[in-house]
Amino acid sequence: MSSLPVLEGRIVLPRRIMPGRIVFDGQIREIAPCPEAPRHYILPGFIDCHVHGGDGADTMDGAAAIGRLSRFHLAHGTTTILPTTITRPWPDVMDALRAVAEVRRAGVPDGPDIHGAHLEGPFVSPHKLGAQPPFAVAPHPDLVREVLETGIVRVVTLAPELEHAERAMRTFAGAGVRVSLGHMTADYAQTEQAICTICAAGGTVGATHLFNAMAPIEGRRPGPATALMCSDAAYAEMILDTHHVHPATFRMAARLMDGRLLLVTDAMRGTGLPDGPSQLGGQEVMIRDGVVRLPGGSLAGSVLTLDVALRNAVESGGVALPRAADLVSGAPARYLGLHDRGVLAVGRRADFVVMDEQLRVRQVWVAGRQVC
Repeated sequence: MSSLPVLEGRIVLPRRIMPGRIVFDGQIREIAPCPEAPRHYILPGFIDCHVHGGDGADTMDGAAAIGRLSRFHLAHGTTTILPTTITRPWPDVMDALRAVAEVRRAGVPDGPDIHGAHLEGPFVSPHKLGAQPPFAVAPHPDLVREVLETGIVRVVTLAPELEHAERAMRTFAGAGVRVSLGHMTADYAQTEQAICTICAAGGTVGATHLFNAMAPIEGRRPGPATALMCSDAAYAEMILDTHHVHPATFRMAARLMDGRLLLVTDAMRGTGLPDGPSQLGGQEVMIRDGVVRLPGGSLAGSVLTLDVALRNAVESGGVALPRAADLVSGAPARYLGLHDRGVLAVGRRADFVVMDEQLRVRQVWVAGRQVC
């Protein structure tokens, strides 16, 4: 193994940090202690399950834009990405899914792994659109079949109270698509029933940006977030930019959903660009002081990157670095069933993020190749 590449540093393992060295090719071949290793950190590559855009590009813009936003997020540590759609007229949504499929087939040179697409909309409640444009539709079996024929969707956001939703949840679950409950008016009981429906069909349950675009928790109305957090099976996304959820709310969810909470960016096209006007799903938005809002004041996605989410988990959320790494790598890998990545262990993909002591990205490696 002496001829193989080696990285040395403080290796962030699932439960501890070890000064050591990693020997690898496309996979990790050896991890060994090295007391004199440099003080920078080596983390598993980040996995973003929900990301609309960045660097001026949006998933809905087509293949070239998907490549551009993917390379932008790669520079922030994301080595596996699910370009995410938004609620638009049906032909636009299908064009975007076909573009993701095209990019996945071709690959992104020196880019992250395009695992597939997250279909966020149009199967959402017209009464809980958030920043989604008003093109919501019910998940009719014909539309579900058309989605599955693309072979590219790995996660679908779905409001369980919609007409045809129960059949759609079973169909998606049976096809191996993660069903993420969100943008919904469903109450606690409806959400609990949806969780049972998906699990009974052999599927994996998720939640789209927990606490956002769903009813709040009240003393006599526990709401959908309670059903999701109390489930032993459900995973949940969270946008930890300190605007979408309070750090204390994050700490509560992290305690209740040990190993099933994952951080996402929900990043839009203006991510990485200066403050000012931008667009989301054809709607005008304003970015000011790192917050994206519609003209009416509603939050409209984020300008978050996963390296910032990791730092927020450590600095504002108070979690140890190994746990923070699980939130951006291990948990999303488990959620997606990607058993070849997400942690630093022998036999896993050599996807690495090298960060300095301030948790700033210094190097990114994908499948054993340094790309940043």
